[in-house]
Amino acid sequence: MEQPVQTPQPAPRRISQERQRITGLPLYFQGYLSVRHVKSQEFRVYWTELRGTVLFFYDDKKAPTYSQKLDISALTSATNIYPNENDSSQFILTLSNEELEVKADNCEYGKEWKGFILTVAKLSVPPDELLLPEQLTRMHEVLEKEKKRRITLDDHSNASLNKESLHESFPSKDNSSTATAMPACFYAVSRKEAIEMLEKNPSCGNLILRPGSDSKNYAITVRHGPNVPCIKHYRVMSKETSYIIELERKVSLASLQDVINYFVTQTQGNLKPFVMGACHNALRTAHSSESKTQKTVCGTAQGRTKKIHLTKKG
Repeated sequence: MEQPVQTPQPAPRRISQERQRITGLPLYFQGYLSVRHVKSQEFRVYWTELRGTVLFFYDDKKAPTYSQKLDISALTSATNIYPNENDSSQFILTLSNEELEVKADNCEYGKEWKGFILTVAKLSVPPDELLLPEQLTRMHEVLEKEKKRRITLDDHSNASLNKESLHESFPSKDNSSTATAMPACFYAVSRKEAIEMLEKNPSCGNLILRPGSDSKNYAITVRHGPNVPCIKHYRVMSKETSYIIELERKVSLASLQDVINYFVTQTQGNLKPFVMGACHNALRTAHSSESKTQKTVCGTAQGRTKKIHLTKKG
């Protein structure tokens, strides 16, 4: 893939809109980057987009779906490989569990990429980078957007928790306000990534809602079973006023949340929405309580497993 000499132009508007729909994150910066894992041999060129605190890597500038992604929210550092040579075109992104070597076309472009990455990861425009005034202005604009995005996420998270608490005591008969809300168990991940999330975090739940393979509809990935858990996938077709679960006997529901509730209800609670933040918060609370009391919890809850009465299709 040939890299452009000048600053690359954005992807076509239609492609950008599709990527926005799939990722659900705002676009902050984009262009070509060569990347490799530190232990690997060769660089690979990707059209790269920084959306929220995630780097999305596309095999082609016009590809609507990404081939890889890297969450940089827990970024430890971004270090120039040749600091003594004043070369900012090549640097290493260090996270808690991996490192990624990044190479831009030139020093100026490398400083810009590094600056935007540090801005969203650290919520602060890096003061030690030799950046142009217009670059700094854009980074401050991105910083404000990212701060607002995180505040909105926190507000939605708190509102969701409050709503769940109220719903348990006073179930609402009017669900029209939630018809277009995205369930907490929705993640913009591939089939493979959904499977990995379920296998590595069983305590967070066993049902994930994700984008469908055609990028227009949705899919449900579940992991369940009485002895050895197995993985199943279900198509959810998006219509004008409803969502259809493609089972042996199709089920039409008004919202995606109703789709999730259907799976939970039909399996009598054996399927639970996968919510990463909730289970981690609960785990931290449990550990904190255990540390304060210095007592060991000896009992474990035993739940009865019931068979799922859903038919896989697709």
